[in-house]
Amino acid sequence: MKGIEYKGLDQVDGPIIVVQRTPDSFYDEVVYVRDKAGQKKTGRIIDIDEKSAVVQVFGSTTGLDLNDTSVEFLDRPLELRVGRGLLGRIFNGLGEPIDGYPEIISSKKLNVNGNPINPFARVYPRDFIQTGISSIDGMNTLIRGQKLPIFSGNGLSHNRLAAQIIRQAKLKNADGDFVMVFAGMGIKYDVAQFFQHTFEESGVLSKVVMFQSLADAPSIERIITPRCALTAAEYLAFECNMHVLVVMTDMTNYCEALREISTTRGEVPGRKGYPGYLYSDLAELYERAGRIQGSEGSITQLPILTMPNDDISHPIPDLTGYITEGQIVLDREMGQKGMYPPVSALPSLSRLMKDGIGEGMTREDHSAVSSQLFASYSKVKSIRNLAAIIGEEELSEIDKLYLKFGEELEQRFFTQGEYEDRSIEQTLDLGWQILSILPREELYRIKDEYIDKYLPKNSVEVEA
Repeated sequence: MKGIEYKGLDQVDGPIIVVQRTPDSFYDEVVYVRDKAGQKKTGRIIDIDEKSAVVQVFGSTTGLDLNDTSVEFLDRPLELRVGRGLLGRIFNGLGEPIDGYPEIISSKKLNVNGNPINPFARVYPRDFIQTGISSIDGMNTLIRGQKLPIFSGNGLSHNRLAAQIIRQAKLKNADGDFVMVFAGMGIKYDVAQFFQHTFEESGVLSKVVMFQSLADAPSIERIITPRCALTAAEYLAFECNMHVLVVMTDMTNYCEALREISTTRGEVPGRKGYPGYLYSDLAELYERAGRIQGSEGSITQLPILTMPNDDISHPIPDLTGYITEGQIVLDREMGQKGMYPPVSALPSLSRLMKDGIGEGMTREDHSAVSSQLFASYSKVKSIRNLAAIIGEEELSEIDKLYLKFGEELEQRFFTQGEYEDRSIEQTLDLGWQILSILPREELYRIKDEYIDKYLPKNSVEVEA
C-alpha cells in the first residue's frame, strides 16, 4: 500500500540503495528515504525486478543503516509545480526555490520526464532568431525551434557568449518576445553568480527561470536539473504560448553524472566508460525542443558542453552532433589571441540555416554572402599553410589579398564587443565591405545582380 513506510534496506552502494519493492512500484517513481533520526531524503526508482527496487538518492547516503532506514513509496513520478510565477525565480536542481521566496502559487504539477512529442505534430523550424552576433547570425544562423549546441573547452568564453545571446536574442519576423530558461549542472558558484548578475544588470531576470545545481551539490542532482528546466520550458511554450530559449550548461557534467550512476550500478560500459544508452539519454533531452501544431510557442535549445581535451571526437560532442541540428565550435587559438567571441567558422554549422534566411526573413543576399565568406575563408586557411612553408613574400598578389581578407574577417566580422548588438543588416553590410577586398571575379558564389546592388564601389579589379 502507498503511504506506508517499509523498514529496512537490502543494500547501500554510494548514492544507490536496494529495497524490497511494492507490487505496484514503477520506474521513475519518487520515494522518501528516512534515516533512524527521521531525516528525509528524496530518491527515485531507476530499476526494478520481481522482488527489489533500485533507488537513486538525491543526496548523501552516509549514515543510512540497513535495519533502521525506512522507505516510503509515493506512487507518483518526480514533478515540478508550474505556473507563470516561474519567471524571475531561481530553483535548485530538483525544482525547489533557493531565492528566499516560497514556492510559486499554482495547483498544476507536471512530470519532469516529459512526454514524447508526436513527430507528426511537429512544425518545421523556420523563423530567424537574431542574436546580434555576426559570426552566428551571418554564417551559422539560429532558427526558432532549433537545437544548436555550443562546443567549447575549459577556460573559453562560452558563458559570456551564452549570456550575450540571452540578453540580445529577438525574433526578426514573428510576434512575441523570448523568455529564458537556464539550467546549470555542476557549475561553480562564480559561474552561477555571473549569470544571475548579468540577468539582473541587463533587466532580463524577470523573464528568466534559473535552475542551478552547483558543483558542491550531489552529482546525482545533475540528472534531474535539465529535466526540470525543460518541463518549465514546455509549460511556458506550449501552454502559455511563449517563445522559450533554453540554455543548458554544462552537458559534460551531466554525462559525467550518468557515467557515475552507471558505474555504481555495475552496467557494462561503452566508449570511454560512458553507458551504452548515452545517445538515447541525450536524445531524450534534446528532442524536447521544437514547435508543435496548435501552439504559437516554441522551445529553442542552446546546450553548452566543454569538450574534454578540446577533442571534438569525444563521445559527448560526437553523439550530440548526431542528435542536434549543427554546432557552434569555439576555438582555443582564437581565444588565446584575445578574440571574442572565439567562434571557429569552418567547423561550425547550422543545418536549419537555409530554411530561415533569405528574402522576407533576413535579406535576399544572406545565403550567397554566407556561402562566399565560408569559401573564401577556407581558401585563406590553405594560403596561410602555404605561406608558412614558402614565406609570405613568395605568394602571388591574389594570395596576398586573401590573407588581407582573412585578417579583416577575423578582426572586424568575427570579433565584436560583449555588449555589441549588431542587426542582420549591419552584419551583411560588414560582410560585403570585407568581401570588397577581393577581386570581383573571386566572388563566384554570388549572383551578379547582388554584387551590383550591394558590393561597395571600391572593390578590387584583377590586373590583366
